[in-house]
Amino acid sequence: MDSALTRSQFVRWRAAIFAIFLVSGMTMATWASRVPAIKQDLGIDKAQLGIVLLGMGISSIVGISTSPAVLARTGGRRGMLVTLLATAAGTALIGVGAEVLHAVPVVVVGLVLFGLGGGSLDVMMNVEATAIEQHAGRTILPVFHAFFSFGTVIGAGLGGGAALLGIGVGPHTAVVAVVIVVVAVVGVANVPRREETLDPTVDAPKPSWSERMHTALAAWREPRTYALGVVMLGMSFAEGGANDWLALGVVEGHGAQDAVGAAGLATFSVAMTLVRLFGGPLVDRFGRVIVLRILAITAAGGILLFILAPSLPLMFAGAALWGIGASLGFPLGMSAAADDPAKAAARVSAAATIGYIAFLGGPPILGVISNHVGLLNTLFILVVLAALSGLFSGAARPLREDEKVPVA
Repeated sequence: MDSALTRSQFVRWRAAIFAIFLVSGMTMATWASRVPAIKQDLGIDKAQLGIVLLGMGISSIVGISTSPAVLARTGGRRGMLVTLLATAAGTALIGVGAEVLHAVPVVVVGLVLFGLGGGSLDVMMNVEATAIEQHAGRTILPVFHAFFSFGTVIGAGLGGGAALLGIGVGPHTAVVAVVIVVVAVVGVANVPRREETLDPTVDAPKPSWSERMHTALAAWREPRTYALGVVMLGMSFAEGGANDWLALGVVEGHGAQDAVGAAGLATFSVAMTLVRLFGGPLVDRFGRVIVLRILAITAAGGILLFILAPSLPLMFAGAALWGIGASLGFPLGMSAAADDPAKAAARVSAAATIGYIAFLGGPPILGVISNHVGLLNTLFILVVLAALSGLFSGAARPLREDEKVPVA
């Protein structure tokens, strides 16, 4: 139980989850940075690559959606170990299938494992991070998400360096897979067993499968879950839409060069990461609801400025405000879902599922719409969703003690 943890145990637990967030971001960026080399190794065109990518997208959503069932079956510790090992196996298979075997089916199998493991892990590591935040008694979940961002920077940098040095996809992904396995074994060993994350304990009777599933799925019957889902959905669309379409919006919408588009995306990412690193004390000072409403206004205003900006400096200002506004909606939504420790795992799982499906599914939807109305016009959808996120932010109000499940 949390109350029995020593200071040393808590520090190791926190460091382990920081490492898991970091390696999760690094793994995602490793794949993304080597897509051109994988395409070349397989000898496929863009349409065929899109079909290959579809396998990862579908498996990621399946992994996210089934994570409550995995948690119910294995508990948080074992679940993270299994999903990290599946991600490592998928990462290695991608490299072997692309560079060694030149076999599309092998790469697809690797991507399916990669997506299933990564999708489930995203939910589970957030369940653990919210538990750490509850134990610490202050807002630190955004810092975990900043570590994920650091991981993407590291992964992208290593991927770019490998490409420049002529290192093939096979050796590169093999090394990353080994790093994932090491973090999995060492990290999970430092995560305490907790009844709240459905970990089986030695001296406690193990609930039946149906009881554990009932606990895992209970949050889907609560209206607050869906209200928090709207908060997270709006900001997940804003973040995912920026990651995939902001740079292209700079180039196609504002007529700038590719390098300027990359700089616009970097502006967004840096602004978002800085707020995630240093925004926790503001949340503790003013409260989640006020901060979420201000950030929703900031995000909506930033996206509008980005769309309508008559000059590049104003466009960059819009990108920065967009990043600031989108920074805390997702982590604060999960912090709110974890207000009741007795139901934290189920509620965080449900809220994260909504947010991650929006994060993964939103950008492709925007892409389809943009083919008909243009990219900058499509971004007005994000303005509306950011506003909705602000309107529903009252759901993030901390629960009163009489709204929580009594501790036996």
